[in-house]
Amino acid sequence: MYPSRGSLSRRGFLTRSLGALTASGLPVWFANELVQHADAQTPVPNRPNGRINIGVIGTGTNRTRRPGNAGPLRGERGIAIMNEAMKLPGTQIVAVCDVDTPNADFAANIVGRDCRKYTDFRELVRQTDIDAVLIGTPDHWHALIAIAAMKAGKDVYCEKPLTLTLEEGKTLVQVAANTRKIVQTGSQQRSEMGGRFRLAVELVRNGRIGRIDRITTLIGDNPQGGPFAVTPPPEGLDWNFWLGPTPQVPYVKERCHYDFRWWYEYSGGKMTDWGAHHNDVAQWALGMDNSGPISVTAVADPPTSAAPHSYNCHHNFAITYRYGNGPGGQAGTTLVCRAGPPAGWNIRNPAGQVQTNGVLFEGEAGKWIFVNRGFLFASDPRLIDEALPANAVRMWPTPLTNHMANFLEGFRNRTQPICNPTVGHRSCSVCHLGNIALRVGGQLNWDPAMERFTGANAMVANTHLSRPYRDPWKLEE
Repeated sequence: MYPSRGSLSRRGFLTRSLGALTASGLPVWFANELVQHADAQTPVPNRPNGRINIGVIGTGTNRTRRPGNAGPLRGERGIAIMNEAMKLPGTQIVAVCDVDTPNADFAANIVGRDCRKYTDFRELVRQTDIDAVLIGTPDHWHALIAIAAMKAGKDVYCEKPLTLTLEEGKTLVQVAANTRKIVQTGSQQRSEMGGRFRLAVELVRNGRIGRIDRITTLIGDNPQGGPFAVTPPPEGLDWNFWLGPTPQVPYVKERCHYDFRWWYEYSGGKMTDWGAHHNDVAQWALGMDNSGPISVTAVADPPTSAAPHSYNCHHNFAITYRYGNGPGGQAGTTLVCRAGPPAGWNIRNPAGQVQTNGVLFEGEAGKWIFVNRGFLFASDPRLIDEALPANAVRMWPTPLTNHMANFLEGFRNRTQPICNPTVGHRSCSVCHLGNIALRVGGQLNWDPAMERFTGANAMVANTHLSRPYRDPWKLEE
């Protein structure tokens, strides 16, 4: 057994945190489940040398900005998931890759002097001593890198959103099936956050609020800004490679690093940022991990600016989805994904604070359950406080507390983790459908089996299922 790197056991940590867990809304019975199973989730790889060799692609940085740029750079996910893997027994980061050389240097210095550095991910995935890769790049690179890694024989942990388009998702799922590689999407709410989201889903799936009438996901609005100044790329950044398959444009620092999220060319704004988390929870609760809604309608402010070099994701929006889980496959549950709360919203946590980010499940007879990363509470505390029966539907065989550990356990056992490629693709698809509805307008009908739009506006909407790639990049199975 490999010792935990400078940390106490997960069970010991959770035992000391039991009071905090229950204070945030977790019932005692569920918190005790977490404690009892915590140390069982300790992946020990069945490798000849007992170690999983990992490469990290798209490290990002959590250091201060380059000289001349004021203020700290917000922490990026590449470094975060690398650090998560390094904490676990039986892992070794052997290589890092980033098209921004100072970022690769920063990450390699954290790992140690034997860590290899690359600027081209294709060189890293060709290395035969690397077993798995962690992908923390901007969204427009996720699918291409994950596919290349799987074809090179690597298992993949990829940050959410898993893809930039529906077509990328379908292709990635097919490659995962063809190669039989293990893929985890970085939707940590399924396994972390004190188990709040999993418990909320289990309560809903076991009928605590009756029939699910409506789900509301609050994800925040998109920032506005621009036009931004065009400047030369900073030293060490290969801007052409950063752009990759997206159109060639001049360097604007607000396109790069954390702020890439607010440009449709590279991401999908809050829909694929927080929406990829909360809409994933909605899909999970509805039992739609291999399906999706049957229609989508969007109401929004116009994009923030039509001027070049400006953030272009819609600022404020409300997107309504209908699911075909009603009688005879007719419209049933409504999912509304909103930038902010609707008028009259009065969902308050136990401290009396109005909640503006999270997931609200509404059922029959006025019953509801609300969950976010800080709290879990309900219209009646008994909906949560009463333990689920022994024969209840549970979302995983044992409680999970660590998303990266769940991925590495899948590596060891050759079983797909809790947020496998199909789950990652289908949850991401909900977000892509919302962004397409924002750009096309009107109600769009969706066939979740064929993964195509049908009916009015389908011809235009279906053109948004994929995007052209700039040479020499291609999306191939």
